[in-house]
Amino acid sequence: MSARARPEPRPAARHRPVSRISMSLPEGLLTELDGMVAERGFFSRSQAIGEMLQQFLLEHKRERGEDVMVGTVTLAYDNGVRGLQQQLADLQRRHIDEVISSLHVQLMDRQTMEVILVQGPVRTLERFTDALRCRRGVICAKMHLIAALIPQLHPFIDTPQVADQRHVADQRHVADQPHVTDTPHAALRLRDGATQLAPG
Repeated sequence: MSARARPEPRPAARHRPVSRISMSLPEGLLTELDGMVAERGFFSRSQAIGEMLQQFLLEHKRERGEDVMVGTVTLAYDNGVRGLQQQLADLQRRHIDEVISSLHVQLMDRQTMEVILVQGPVRTLERFTDALRCRRGVICAKMHLIAALIPQLHPFIDTPQVADQRHVADQRHVADQPHVTDTPHAALRLRDGATQLAPG
Protein backbone atom coordinates (compact mmCIF):
# COMPACT_ATOMS: atom_id res chain seq x y z
CA MET A 1 0.00 0.00 0.00
CA SER A 2 1.56 3.25 -1.05
CA ALA A 3 1.66 6.17 1.33
CA ARG A 4 -0.22 9.29 0.29
CA ALA A 5 1.83 12.45 -0.01
CA ARG A 6 0.94 15.09 2.53
CA PRO A 7 -0.14 18.37 0.95
CA GLU A 8 2.07 21.39 1.53
CA PRO A 9 0.75 23.81 4.15
CA ARG A 10 -0.98 26.83 2.72
CA PRO A 11 0.22 30.30 3.66
CA ALA A 12 -1.69 32.06 6.40
CA ALA A 13 -4.82 33.67 5.05
CA ARG A 14 -4.80 37.44 4.96
CA HIS A 15 -7.62 39.21 6.68
CA ARG A 16 -9.20 40.92 3.70
CA PRO A 17 -12.51 40.30 1.92
CA VAL A 18 -12.45 37.83 -0.95
CA SER A 19 -15.06 37.57 -3.70
CA ARG A 20 -15.63 34.43 -5.73
CA ILE A 21 -16.08 34.65 -9.49
CA SER A 22 -16.46 32.08 -12.25
CA MET A 23 -14.46 32.04 -15.48
CA SER A 24 -14.82 30.32 -18.83
CA LEU A 25 -11.55 29.47 -20.62
CA PRO A 26 -10.69 27.48 -23.73
CA GLU A 27 -9.43 24.02 -22.83
CA GLY A 28 -5.98 24.68 -24.27
CA LEU A 29 -5.55 27.88 -22.27
CA LEU A 30 -6.65 26.13 -19.08
CA THR A 31 -4.09 23.39 -19.69
CA GLU A 32 -1.33 25.97 -20.09
CA LEU A 33 -2.50 27.74 -16.93
CA ASP A 34 -2.35 24.52 -14.92
CA GLY A 35 1.13 23.85 -16.26
CA MET A 36 2.33 27.29 -15.17
CA VAL A 37 0.72 26.87 -11.73
CA ALA A 38 2.67 23.64 -11.24
CA GLU A 39 5.98 24.97 -12.61
CA ARG A 40 5.99 28.19 -10.61
CA GLY A 41 4.68 26.65 -7.40
CA PHE A 42 1.41 28.54 -7.02
CA PHE A 43 -0.96 27.06 -4.45
CA SER A 44 -3.96 27.41 -6.74
CA ARG A 45 -5.24 28.77 -10.03
CA SER A 46 -6.77 31.66 -8.12
CA GLN A 47 -3.38 32.73 -6.77
CA ALA A 48 -1.83 32.63 -10.25
CA ILE A 49 -4.70 34.52 -11.88
CA GLY A 50 -4.69 37.08 -9.05
CA GLU A 51 -1.00 37.80 -9.60
CA MET A 52 -1.49 38.18 -13.35
CA LEU A 53 -4.37 40.58 -12.78
CA GLN A 54 -2.26 42.66 -10.40
CA GLN A 55 0.46 42.98 -13.05
CA PHE A 56 -2.09 43.91 -15.71
CA LEU A 57 -3.69 46.56 -13.46
CA LEU A 58 -0.24 47.92 -12.61
CA GLU A 59 0.51 48.41 -16.31
CA HIS A 60 -2.88 50.05 -16.75
CA LYS A 61 -2.09 52.56 -13.99
CA ARG A 62 1.29 53.26 -15.53
CA GLU A 63 -0.26 53.92 -18.93
CA ARG A 64 -2.84 56.22 -17.38
CA GLY A 65 -0.03 58.12 -15.66
CA GLU A 66 -2.15 59.91 -13.05
CA ASP A 67 -1.60 57.67 -10.03
CA VAL A 68 1.08 58.21 -7.39
CA MET A 69 3.26 55.10 -7.20
CA VAL A 70 6.49 53.98 -5.53
CA GLY A 71 9.41 52.15 -7.07
CA THR A 72 13.04 52.26 -8.10
CA VAL A 73 15.08 53.64 -10.97
CA THR A 74 18.16 51.53 -11.65
CA LEU A 75 20.87 52.98 -13.86
CA ALA A 76 24.39 52.05 -14.86
CA TYR A 77 26.83 54.66 -16.09
CA ASP A 78 30.47 55.25 -16.97
CA ASN A 79 31.90 57.13 -14.00
CA GLY A 80 34.83 58.25 -16.14
CA VAL A 81 32.67 60.65 -18.17
CA ARG A 82 33.51 64.13 -17.01
CA GLY A 83 30.70 65.96 -15.22
CA LEU A 84 28.21 63.07 -15.46
CA GLN A 85 27.92 62.39 -11.73
CA GLN A 86 27.25 66.08 -11.08
CA GLN A 87 24.56 66.12 -13.78
CA LEU A 88 22.84 63.09 -12.23
CA ALA A 89 23.00 64.68 -8.79
CA ASP A 90 21.52 67.93 -10.12
CA LEU A 91 18.62 66.04 -11.73
CA GLN A 92 17.83 64.37 -8.44
CA ARG A 93 17.86 67.74 -6.64
CA ARG A 94 15.37 69.11 -9.18
CA HIS A 95 13.10 66.15 -8.39
CA ILE A 96 13.55 66.33 -4.62
CA ASP A 97 9.80 65.77 -4.14
CA GLU A 98 10.05 62.40 -5.92
CA VAL A 99 13.53 61.13 -4.97
CA ILE A 100 13.55 59.40 -1.57
CA SER A 101 17.07 57.97 -1.44
CA SER A 102 19.78 56.42 -3.61
CA LEU A 103 22.41 53.70 -3.39
CA HIS A 104 25.68 53.59 -5.35
CA VAL A 105 27.65 50.43 -6.11
CA GLN A 106 31.03 50.64 -7.80
CA LEU A 107 31.42 48.05 -10.57
CA MET A 108 34.38 46.99 -12.68
CA ASP A 109 35.62 48.82 -15.77
CA ARG A 110 34.80 52.34 -14.47
CA GLN A 111 31.11 51.56 -14.19
CA THR A 112 28.74 52.54 -11.38
CA MET A 113 25.29 51.15 -10.63
CA GLU A 114 22.86 53.48 -8.87
CA VAL A 115 19.48 52.50 -7.46
CA ILE A 116 17.15 55.44 -6.74
CA LEU A 117 14.06 55.01 -4.59
CA VAL A 118 11.26 57.21 -5.95
CA GLN A 119 7.62 58.04 -5.33
CA GLY A 120 5.33 60.34 -7.25
CA PRO A 121 2.98 60.68 -10.22
CA VAL A 122 3.85 58.14 -12.91
CA ARG A 123 4.32 60.71 -15.69
CA THR A 124 6.70 62.74 -13.52
CA LEU A 125 8.73 59.63 -12.69
CA GLU A 126 8.88 58.68 -16.38
CA ARG A 127 10.17 62.14 -17.31
CA PHE A 128 12.78 61.88 -14.56
CA THR A 129 13.93 58.47 -15.82
CA ASP A 130 14.09 59.73 -19.41
CA ALA A 131 16.20 62.69 -18.30
CA LEU A 132 18.65 60.32 -16.61
CA ARG A 133 18.74 57.97 -19.59
CA CYS A 134 19.63 60.61 -22.17
CA ARG A 135 22.76 61.83 -20.39
CA ARG A 136 26.01 61.01 -22.17
CA GLY A 137 27.74 58.18 -20.34
CA VAL A 138 24.57 56.54 -18.99
CA ILE A 139 24.58 52.93 -20.19
CA CYS A 140 21.02 52.04 -19.17
CA ALA A 141 18.20 53.30 -16.96
CA LYS A 142 15.14 51.26 -16.03
CA MET A 143 12.20 52.13 -13.80
CA HIS A 144 10.16 49.58 -11.86
CA LEU A 145 6.99 50.71 -10.07
CA ILE A 146 4.48 49.02 -7.78
CA ALA A 147 0.99 50.11 -6.77
CA ALA A 148 1.86 51.10 -3.21
CA LEU A 149 2.89 54.15 -1.20
CA ILE A 150 5.59 54.91 1.36
CA PRO A 151 3.93 56.03 4.63
CA GLN A 152 4.77 59.46 5.99
CA LEU A 153 7.66 59.03 8.44
CA HIS A 154 7.48 62.33 10.32
CA PRO A 155 4.76 64.96 10.78
CA PHE A 156 5.34 68.19 8.86
CA ILE A 157 6.21 70.72 11.60
CA ASP A 158 6.11 74.42 10.74
CA THR A 159 8.97 76.07 12.63
CA PRO A 160 10.68 79.26 11.43
CA GLN A 161 13.77 77.28 10.38
CA VAL A 162 11.73 74.66 8.52
CA ALA A 163 9.61 77.36 6.87
CA ASP A 164 12.75 79.17 5.64
CA GLN A 165 14.22 75.95 4.26
CA ARG A 166 10.96 75.08 2.53
CA HIS A 167 10.72 78.57 1.01
CA VAL A 168 14.26 78.28 -0.43
CA ALA A 169 13.50 74.81 -1.81
CA ASP A 170 10.27 76.05 -3.40
CA GLN A 171 12.06 78.97 -5.06
CA ARG A 172 14.70 76.63 -6.52
CA HIS A 173 11.99 74.22 -7.70
CA VAL A 174 10.13 77.04 -9.46
CA ALA A 175 13.34 78.40 -11.00
CA ASP A 176 14.08 75.00 -12.52
CA GLN A 177 10.63 74.80 -14.13
CA PRO A 178 10.14 77.67 -16.59
CA HIS A 179 6.53 76.69 -17.31
CA VAL A 180 5.54 77.59 -13.73
CA THR A 181 4.40 81.20 -13.30
CA ASP A 182 5.61 83.53 -10.54
CA THR A 183 2.24 83.41 -8.79
CA PRO A 184 2.73 83.06 -4.99
CA HIS A 185 2.11 79.51 -3.92
CA ALA A 186 2.40 77.16 -0.97
CA ALA A 187 3.65 73.57 -1.15
CA LEU A 188 1.16 71.18 0.36
CA ARG A 189 2.69 67.90 1.56
CA LEU A 190 0.13 65.13 1.29
CA ARG A 191 0.12 61.90 3.26
CA ASP A 192 0.99 59.91 0.13
CA GLY A 193 4.17 61.92 -0.29
CA ALA A 194 3.10 63.89 -3.37
CA THR A 195 3.31 67.68 -3.48
CA GLN A 196 0.69 69.98 -4.95
CA LEU A 197 0.92 73.71 -5.56
CA ALA A 198 -1.96 75.77 -4.22
CA PRO A 199 -2.57 79.53 -4.32
CA GLY A 200 -0.98 81.25 -1.35
